[in-house]
Amino acid sequence: MTNAYDLNSGRLRQRFDDWRYRPSVRLYISRMQDDGYSRPHTYNSTRAVGEFARWLMDEHGNGGDVNEYTISQYLAVRAQRRTLPNGYRAALSRLLFLLRESGDVPPATPKRDQHQEVIAAFGQYLQHRRGLQLRTIASQTWHALPFLREIWGGGDRELRTIKRLDVVQYVERRARRRSARTTQTMCTGLRSFLRYLHAEGLVDDDLASAVPSLRTWKHATLPTFLTAPQLDAVLAHCDRSTAAGRRDYAILLMLVRLGLRANEVATLKLDDIDWESGLFSIQGKGRQQAVMPLPTDVGTAIVDYLQNGRPSSACRQVFLRADTPCTAFPSAGGVVLIARRAIKRAGISGLAHHGSHVFRHTLATSMIRTGATLTEIGQILRHQHHDTTRIYAKVDLPRLRMLSLAWPGGAQ
Repeated sequence: MTNAYDLNSGRLRQRFDDWRYRPSVRLYISRMQDDGYSRPHTYNSTRAVGEFARWLMDEHGNGGDVNEYTISQYLAVRAQRRTLPNGYRAALSRLLFLLRESGDVPPATPKRDQHQEVIAAFGQYLQHRRGLQLRTIASQTWHALPFLREIWGGGDRELRTIKRLDVVQYVERRARRRSARTTQTMCTGLRSFLRYLHAEGLVDDDLASAVPSLRTWKHATLPTFLTAPQLDAVLAHCDRSTAAGRRDYAILLMLVRLGLRANEVATLKLDDIDWESGLFSIQGKGRQQAVMPLPTDVGTAIVDYLQNGRPSSACRQVFLRADTPCTAFPSAGGVVLIARRAIKRAGISGLAHHGSHVFRHTLATSMIRTGATLTEIGQILRHQHHDTTRIYAKVDLPRLRMLSLAWPGGAQ
């Protein structure tokens, strides 16, 4: 019986006859299979690309370009003639991305307004002159853009017209709607941006000093942590009969047993694990490399996921998305979401925070209550500064009781 989704059928291949991008179609099919798409989905996406190719050659000849304009034009024409099937737009967007990745199609020219041009130059400055990581650059430019849009109108008006009072009033308006931590981050980004403007001669005064300082108390709050029964409930509610459950269980064990940060788990690669020695390497904050032991239960959970849950993929990251495309997590947000969902499944409420960092706090709290010193905790969590670890002294209740003074007048 003929396979209805035969990717090598002559009828499907005829759609690409004489098309100049025909060699990329085989790569397109291979990439979809590697990303975990089903055979019917891959066939239908390839058919959509074939219909687009025939239309493009009919309308523009074999020299027709693949870009956002021609794709939008085709989809509009296709929708007028008959119903546009689900997935066509995504299939053609995937084609465009692949052609640009391989260099067959030139990259898109971003359309930027004056504000975005200034922010783009600021980002280049942070990357090439300051050597900051992309996440830090994204944070600082994210806070700088709304400031620029609100304070500077663009056009013929120069950046030199920005005054110190403008900066102060902007921060005061924004601070009313934000937490103290978010406001601090915003002020840090604004100071960096204003120093850049002064260094490049775009403003006359160093306006960074006009950004108000937000007074906050260090270590003013208690770390959020889980009790031992709560921790057991989080792990027990992972459905390890499914591929996603095995992945989540392995991720949670790495958070629980080793206190890893979400980004360290998301970026862990297969090559980072030395199975013979029982060690693995990670890149922590500030590009700091660290080698850590791999506990037996954590290693067993990872092996179970690799053998019985991880999709077949050329991606070298250990943990992949469960849904297609089965690629690596684009950011630490995927691990944070897994942790948040696990806490919710366990029915745990009343926590100040529900992200992956709760498990890091839990490990430190458990260590200090079993007699570990702050120095030992700082080494396990890889804190660069001893002050960062001092927050956990506040949960060491037995030792704090030894330091407490007697209440005047007797017991209360």
